[in-house]
Amino acid sequence: MRKATIVVDADSHVMEPADLWIQYLEKPYRDRAIRIVTQDGVESLLIDGQPVLTGRLAGLGGVHIDRSKIFGADMTYQDGCPAASYDSSARAELYDEWGVDVGVLFPTIGILPFPTDDQNLAAAYCRAYNRWLQDHRNAIADRAVAIAIINWASLDHAIEELKACIKMGFGGLFVPPEVINGMRPGNSFYDPIWQLCADAGIPGCLHVVVRFQGAAVPFSAWHASGAGPLFTFGLGAVGQLEPALATMVIDGLFDRHPDLKILAVEAGCGWAAHLMDRLDQKYQYFRELTATQLELKPSEYIKRNCYFCAEPEERTIGAMLELVGEDRILWGSDFPHIDSNMQAPQRIRAAVADLTPERQQAVLGNNAARLFQI
Repeated sequence: MRKATIVVDADSHVMEPADLWIQYLEKPYRDRAIRIVTQDGVESLLIDGQPVLTGRLAGLGGVHIDRSKIFGADMTYQDGCPAASYDSSARAELYDEWGVDVGVLFPTIGILPFPTDDQNLAAAYCRAYNRWLQDHRNAIADRAVAIAIINWASLDHAIEELKACIKMGFGGLFVPPEVINGMRPGNSFYDPIWQLCADAGIPGCLHVVVRFQGAAVPFSAWHASGAGPLFTFGLGAVGQLEPALATMVIDGLFDRHPDLKILAVEAGCGWAAHLMDRLDQKYQYFRELTATQLELKPSEYIKRNCYFCAEPEERTIGAMLELVGEDRILWGSDFPHIDSNMQAPQRIRAAVADLTPERQQAVLGNNAARLFQI
């Protein structure tokens, strides 16, 4: 029986072992495994033999490293990986120190771009990661919620793998907040995926993705102009998630799947009410020009179907509980990424300290426990 109060970190990550895909990828694909190689003292992350990131690999993690040193030439991928990011027992020990009962586990390398047109290979990458994550989770099964990755570019592969992950007991699905092959995430093309999520009662988790070049980089022109990491990390997340969630509403996804749950992760929660108001106001004027006629106001779908993961130091959590819903706000540490902090649990407790005890418990864990069926 679950205790009356529970603390759930609804946004944490694994740092995949460098040999994960070498060990878990099916034999026909193993020579094309995702791997890290070093040449002339410089690391490169290779996906299907192509360098996706060269140098700076410590920055994929790095919560425990001085940010002014993290991109130094002597820093490696392994340097950026604290033990709790890849070792189950170390993660459990960290949760004990933090006073956290359960963590929701997202990938790191697994949400980087797969620069391959071979959809069979991309699907195999997803299967390998998910099988490793299942083994990782099984070591602390009552303390970890596994989030599945699927190949969204191949519907048949995606459906097959999602079914397998649901059967294994995964608690959610990673949803890239971007247009894939010309289709938005709310396009009816993906309805079989959304129906599987709704039927299983697991949320689709819109989570920030890392893109190093091209139009997928949020505010790409500003980024290319050298606006810097404060700009990129400050605005990039909302720049990805807000358009994705808005189009899910506008495309009628929640009319077609009224029981579907969508969680917006790693972009904070304060923008939720702004998006509700903005869509409602403009819907008054452009309703007749909207391709899909909605049954409800945009804000009503957000209040009914959507959840938001607060940053540990947000000041608007109380307001979002009022405006979006008492059961709609969670929190996440983003451990162990470069823009996270080892004091995240203390900071979220401080951020909600002035709320009622019921609201504190809701944000710290009870809302996540219900959403992820913990």
